Amino acid sequence: MKKIILLVQAAAILSCSKNEKLPTMIENNTDTAVAFSPTPPHSDVQTQNLKDINREILQILKQKNYRALAHFIHPQKGVLFSMYSYVDPKEDKVFTREDFLKYINSQIKFTWGHKDGSGDIYQTSLQNYLSDWVYKRDFSAGEYFENEIKGRGNTLVNISKVYPQAVFTENYIPGTEQYSFMDWNSLRLVFEKVENKYYLVAIVNDQWTV
Repeated sequence: MKKIILLVQAAAILSCSKNEKLPTMIENNTDTAVAFSPTPPHSDVQTQNLKDINREILQILKQKNYRALAHFIHPQKGVLFSMYSYVDPKEDKVFTREDFLKYINSQIKFTWGHKDGSGDIYQTSLQNYLSDWVYKRDFSAGEYFENEIKGRGNTLVNISKVYPQAVFTENYIPGTEQYSFMDWNSLRLVFEKVENKYYLVAIVNDQWTV
């Protein structure tokens, strides 16, 4: 009987360790996690439409109020960050709410992918990634689209394949004549519902790629 109990306990420990998956980091420091409050500071997402939620998240990014963003992160799946339109769940960074709060003020660097054109590896902190890449332009002034791809380059857009149950918004800044209209940028926010409320499962940037 004692042997059976020990085997059950060991299996439970192994199961927990397999489910823990943190993003790959470049540097270490002693930052600790911050407790997450289940009560969001924003208005109830159940009563908002997608455009309202999109606008609120853009303001959070614009004002760099990143801790508020954690309340929008999917409670089970976390949020994935993709540098370009092609989403790769095996390679792209995924942060749970807890991980996001733990690393948002940390100087720990993560590898986010390769920059188009140069092929250089992009390594930076979570906070810098949000300010320098995700919100590289003022998307709050962009054109709003819902479940529609406006910005199109040479890279495949596979949001609907990776997230078949999701809806998404696109915030599109058109290109200029000076650069033959190839200097456009898009920020796509991908949502899935939990108990009839929208939560972020992915934040996807897009631009012209070679």
